[in-house]
Amino acid sequence: MTGIIGQGWKFPVRVNGRGGLSWSAGDDSLREAIWLILATPLRSRIMQPDFGCGVHDYLFAPNSANTRAQIEGEVKRALIRWEPRVDVLRVRAATASEDAGALLIEIETRVRTNNAALNLVYPFYLSEGIAR
Repeated sequence: MTGIIGQGWKFPVRVNGRGGLSWSAGDDSLREAIWLILATPLRSRIMQPDFGCGVHDYLFAPNSANTRAQIEGEVKRALIRWEPRVDVLRVRAATASEDAGALLIEIETRVRTNNAALNLVYPFYLSEGIAR
């Protein structure tokens, strides 16, 4: 499975016990790639300004059904464009129960090579300074 899905540097990049770089493969590699796409704001990479996800444009947006629907669309578009190893089945943005300014973006995908389910929850904060 590593041959098709691939392997790469662990994200965030870290050094292993032998002084070399830590590697990531399989489902871990996919989860880290998805996280990297979602955590990268559009226009933040000079040589590739289209890479990333437009979810960061919703910082300070009201926590409304419309905002959550737009965020779901941004996440789905980014993953379809930048992660060809998975099929995006469902994206849902829900308010975190303990904090109205935090959204939990639930992502359901299917790995194309083996049809295995791969799920991830990405926290996104609509208000600055509330990350814990």
